[in-house]
Amino acid sequence: MNLNRKEIKRIRGLILFAGLVFLALMKVDLLWQAFVFCLQIVSPFLLGGAIAFVINLPMSFFERKLFSGEVKNVRMQKISEKLKRPASMLLAYVAVLLVIVLVVITVIPQLVETIKVLGKEIPVFLEEVLDYLTVVLAANPELVTQLQNIQISEMDWQKVIQDVFGFLQNGMGNMLSSTFSVASSIASGAVNFFIAFIFSIYVLGQKEKLASQASRLLQAYTKPEVCSWCMKVAKLLYRNFSHFITGQCTEAVILGAMFVVVMSVFRFPFAFMIGVLIAFTALIPVVGAFIGCGVGAFLILVDSPTKALGFLVVFLVLQQVEGNLIYPHVVGNSVGLPSMWVLAAVTIGGSLMGVVGMLVFIPILSTVYVLLKEDVNKRNGAAANIQQKKGNTDKGKADKGAEE
Repeated sequence: MNLNRKEIKRIRGLILFAGLVFLALMKVDLLWQAFVFCLQIVSPFLLGGAIAFVINLPMSFFERKLFSGEVKNVRMQKISEKLKRPASMLLAYVAVLLVIVLVVITVIPQLVETIKVLGKEIPVFLEEVLDYLTVVLAANPELVTQLQNIQISEMDWQKVIQDVFGFLQNGMGNMLSSTFSVASSIASGAVNFFIAFIFSIYVLGQKEKLASQASRLLQAYTKPEVCSWCMKVAKLLYRNFSHFITGQCTEAVILGAMFVVVMSVFRFPFAFMIGVLIAFTALIPVVGAFIGCGVGAFLILVDSPTKALGFLVVFLVLQQVEGNLIYPHVVGNSVGLPSMWVLAAVTIGGSLMGVVGMLVFIPILSTVYVLLKEDVNKRNGAAANIQQKKGNTDKGKADKGAEE
């Protein structure tokens, strides 16, 4: 059997691909370690890209609203163009920072005050427990007798002392090691965040240039149809992620307002503070509000355990309404995804990748949904056209036969 060069090259490529797959399966642990190592290296830049993507939304809003008007003076027009990007970027960073500061100054002082109150009440509680145990022991002398009959003298005190010294030695070493590890992690995290922050500024300042360079690279190294498809998918991903973040923020504001109104109606303490906290934590899909619930219940518990229980009931009711009615519709409509698939994306993403999976799976699934819908419509349309042409041909033959 004679094979041309094209077929030989194709077979050679398949053999090489099969060999690489087999080698990857044999060394999967080594490949995973290499992947984690590379991911640690690029993690500041990935974080910077994520920060830039989020900040780009308010920055674009400020650019449209504050610098979209026409300026008749040519000199002022040039100044406006120069100030448009840095001023909008600064306003966007300040806006996000103000939201974080609002949450911190609203929640942290009250949380610290609650901890202080607990610190004062815990000794009183322990004294009450000791008094109760004294009463119980006085009313049950057989318990005192059993405690006195414990053969403490049979204990191997030398072994106990050795174990205590060994624990102290190992414990001090482990504590020092843990302290050094935590300090190193904090320093490394601070450096990575600083690099990510600087990188996000560069990305936002040159986003049009970066987009143009990416487009030129695709055009240079891929076929026109592949380049067109990649550009289409990139635009869909950008639109869906942008709409998802907008919808997530809208849903968080709605949920926080619901808690403020309901807690004010039922006269729960800290209504505004807990509403702000839940709105902030609700930015994490589905499970984020439970973090705010835990802190809110803890704060109310100090004031009144009965009200804390009532707050939990109110939270469960509002969470069911929000999770099954408001969230799928608000976020689903923002990304063009049906409510059922929003719930499926949150569930699958959370199971595979935790909180990060919940954040990214909704826009990714929305993109896949749009592409699959277009492909299905295209295929069904082509099949319908073929069927229609075939029907017209058969009808033409039938008419011709009738004329003859």
